[in-house]
Amino acid sequence: MDFSKIFIKDANPTKMGGQAVMEGIMMKGADRSAIAVRREDGSINVKEEPLPPKKEWMKWPVLRGVMAFVDSLVTGTKTLMYSAGVLEEDIAEEEEETEPGRFEKWLSGKFGEKALFNFLLYGSVIIALVVSVGIFVLLPTWVVGLCKVFTHNAIILNLIEGILRIAMFVVYVALIAKMPDIHRVFQYHGAEHQTIHCYENGLELTPENCAQFETLHPRCGTSFIMFVFIISLLLFSFLGWPNVIVRLLSRLLLIPVVAGLSYELLRWAGRSDSV
Repeated sequence: MDFSKIFIKDANPTKMGGQAVMEGIMMKGADRSAIAVRREDGSINVKEEPLPPKKEWMKWPVLRGVMAFVDSLVTGTKTLMYSAGVLEEDIAEEEEETEPGRFEKWLSGKFGEKALFNFLLYGSVIIALVVSVGIFVLLPTWVVGLCKVFTHNAIILNLIEGILRIAMFVVYVALIAKMPDIHRVFQYHGAEHQTIHCYENGLELTPENCAQFETLHPRCGTSFIMFVFIISLLLFSFLGWPNVIVRLLSRLLLIPVVAGLSYELLRWAGRSDSV
């Protein structure tokens, strides 16, 4: 891997970001976003929309990281749902459209299609957040608590917890990457990084120009997650190793702080050209 093509000295870092969706990518700039989804016939469905202006307090250091974290959850789920909807339109043209469930009919009839969409959107975000926090935040500290039969050293226990959390995430990514649909999303994720590299280096956005860059980018959301794990390991170490209830509560309450600090570190890494 050529790190000189990831931390590029002559590049002009921007606020451009994005994410992979089903058969496409979403790109977001300072004032607007766009989603491009490849349909079955090879055509590209493009949707562009302006972004709401940010209030001044949303730009404060650390706090802006918390807001960006929440926004990424909502926007990420929304764009995935949109891309799935585009692909479902192609499937519906070939197959008989499935009948919505009774609850979907009731919610849509009672509150309208928008309410149904918002219910699915925010419900998905809440479920994803609860599952992620449960698996990658609460489960490791509970499991490592069982290690107290071997050692009572708080630093060692926190170190084991942090390593376990990172290992679980790496194994999780490796396993889901074996799923064909997720592997395809990861390919678009890499293409999104190549596109941003190309744009930040002032080149014309063509497949040939984008292909010369690496599929990793220093501002990648995966890097953000790794920063979260590392900072949480360091921060939680200062709290010692109290009983399991206190540990669970402290980790939950400090999630915004960890997210905010990780975002600031990610911004610094994105601006740095150090290899």
